[in-house]
Amino acid sequence: MPDFRFESAHAGPVAGVDEAGRGPLAGPVVAAAVILDPDCIPDGIDDSKALTAIRRARLHDALLGCARIGVGVASVEEIDRLNILWASMLAMQRAVDALPCAPVMVLVDGNRCPDWAHRSQAVVGGDAKCLSIAAASIVAKHVRDGMMIEADVLHPGYGWASNKGYGSRAHQEALRTLGPTPLHRRSFAPVAQAWLEL
Repeated sequence: MPDFRFESAHAGPVAGVDEAGRGPLAGPVVAAAVILDPDCIPDGIDDSKALTAIRRARLHDALLGCARIGVGVASVEEIDRLNILWASMLAMQRAVDALPCAPVMVLVDGNRCPDWAHRSQAVVGGDAKCLSIAAASIVAKHVRDGMMIEADVLHPGYGWASNKGYGSRAHQEALRTLGPTPLHRRSFAPVAQAWLEL
């Protein structure tokens, strides 16, 4: 289970940052930055991938009540223009910028940090080691999943309410039969192929 040792090494507010949505064929990439209150940490925070959607939703709501949170989004157009890595970094920058206060340290899930002015540390597998990063992973995934559920209403047939834009067999079959939508990432190979076949 993740713990608070990374945060405890610093005096002052420490933000954990993670993103959701690097791999899907459709939809934005969403990042969250979370500064936990050490005296009010909800029980059960873990890597978002280890939690059910119901548990993520409950933890997301609990975090809204006791943590400082910033959310950043990079659009499909930005993903196609910058590539998914740099779009993810942009979303992280926006998430930290959206925090209500400046952190003294930013802990970022993965092996690299955005090119920013913040003092920061990359933590490989951070969502399973660091409570703030795990909290950020919950917020980012919950927010992005909600976006894709809403997008499923506007673009039915692709199964986004269940697959969240990832390349499931049903999604790829719909991509071939229905064609791409404006929310599909044209720079991703299966989508590019579908455009060619139109």
